[in-house]
Amino acid sequence: MWFVPGRADRLALMDQVLDQITLGDVTVTRIKEYYGSVEMTPDRFFPDSPDGSWDEHRDKLAPDFWNPDTDECHSAVQSWLLHSEGRTILIDTGVGNHKDRPYAPVWSRLDTNYLDNLAAAGVRPADVDIVVNTHLHIDHVGWNTRLDGRTWVPTFPNATYLMPRRDFEFWDPANGYESVFGRGNQNVFEDSVVPVHQAGLAHLWDGSYRIDKNLRLDPAPGHTPGSSVLTLQSGGDRALFVGDLVHTTLQIVEPETNSCFCEDPAESRATRHKLLGSAAETNALVFPAHFGGHGAVEIERSGSRFAIKGWAGFARMS
Repeated sequence: MWFVPGRADRLALMDQVLDQITLGDVTVTRIKEYYGSVEMTPDRFFPDSPDGSWDEHRDKLAPDFWNPDTDECHSAVQSWLLHSEGRTILIDTGVGNHKDRPYAPVWSRLDTNYLDNLAAAGVRPADVDIVVNTHLHIDHVGWNTRLDGRTWVPTFPNATYLMPRRDFEFWDPANGYESVFGRGNQNVFEDSVVPVHQAGLAHLWDGSYRIDKNLRLDPAPGHTPGSSVLTLQSGGDRALFVGDLVHTTLQIVEPETNSCFCEDPAESRATRHKLLGSAAETNALVFPAHFGGHGAVEIERSGSRFAIKGWAGFARMS
């Protein structure tokens, strides 16, 4: 059982609350980098959200996803740490420290305790076997690398970094693609992707990619061309690690709502409906990249939309 109420083992280190749940033969641990305001209002972050929907669904949004007093969206930046078939797997690597992000100041030159939080889970960078970047946005690849003197080097020197080929090609500045993000992803490819690729640690995958008997990567395009979802199926448990398919609970109850960062809005909506529908039908626990609160959610159908059925047993992030 993963749902609240329940007792989760906890380990506190600095600002980290370490929570772990078990799904079949796989353990899942939440590794925090940041939680708080992303300095965006709902009408800016989710410009096509239905009129009045934030107030209508206030009970599902405040305080974990929205501060009504300041009208600011709140978000978590975190990794999901998996242990499966003897290997250590890290899903998404957050923003990273000391990165120059001139067009995303909320993420620029951070100095967080992320590696200490990973150490609290008993994992050193050298212990990580696989890094999964669900897509190559600024807040999903940052800890791919760390600064060594003046050089960006892979943080996880023994890992294979799984990157969607479509995103690798899209975000490579040499290919000249234009993004709805504008210049918001500036420097990201150069300091967080290229050093890994040049070190021979990147594996660019297409189609689907089987990690092991419990874990599989599949395309989930729309948010970015190469956005992906990791499916966990072990014993009788199922989970979907969906990256930025949803940033907020509003996108569960109002699944037509995109963020302003979706490259293909129509494709993003179609992918969201498909995967949320699959989660509802298979009783899969949904792990978004940026959910604060209890982190992961079980959903059910509610007409043409979806509803929250239960929350994961992680301690509420606040």
